[in-house]
Amino acid sequence: MNNTAHTNTAHTQRVVVIGGTSGIGFAVAQAAATQGSNVVVASSDRSRVDLAVKKLGGPAEGVLLDVADEAALAAFFDRIGEFDHLVYTAGESLLLKPLAALAAEESRGFFERRFWGALLAAKYATPKLRPGGSITFTSGAFATRPAPGTLLGASVTAAVEGLTRALALELAPLRVNAVRLGAIRTELWDSTVPEPEAFLQAQGSGLPVQRVGTPEEAAAAYLYLLSNGYATGTVLTLDGGAALA
Repeated sequence: MNNTAHTNTAHTQRVVVIGGTSGIGFAVAQAAATQGSNVVVASSDRSRVDLAVKKLGGPAEGVLLDVADEAALAAFFDRIGEFDHLVYTAGESLLLKPLAALAAEESRGFFERRFWGALLAAKYATPKLRPGGSITFTSGAFATRPAPGTLLGASVTAAVEGLTRALALELAPLRVNAVRLGAIRTELWDSTVPEPEAFLQAQGSGLPVQRVGTPEEAAAAYLYLLSNGYATGTVLTLDGGAALA
């Protein structure tokens, strides 16, 4: 991967994807591996870790990791050693609830994985990142276009985008970016809404592209940020035109 200009290859690179065993994270890992990178995937589900490594094949590594455990995050990066790029996609199902229905414990847990996990991953990854390396976080369209019931999603994604910009300055010349995603067809929706297919159809019909995105399309956005050495502090929007609808 050339870190001074965009390139379509990622050969000889080592890419770590936290949350890389399913959905968008797995698609990122798969795309990076296809381009020649050595990939490490981590998540809190042993069966998913094992299945992801089997699907990725080759030199792929899988690690069981709870991103809510700071000591485990520190040990994880000590274990894997030097690498080139960190992608953070970890997060459980979305909490689509109004303020009155939110419980403090579940709200803290949501931030624990999506924001604090990302921040601490960056903290412990930074000493292991090689020159020219990067960190890419995951944000969402709710950061700029919240809707009723999306309080937590809007708050945490806005926080992640602030983290991205701050770390791009603090960690320079390492690069720090984020992908702001709209609706993407993944298994995440199975545990978020009662009728996921109807929900995704409705979401897609209101977009200029007339459909929701695929994990592979999302992965391409992450790989672009990994490979473009001039991109830092960037929040790349991939939402099918939702910001215009």
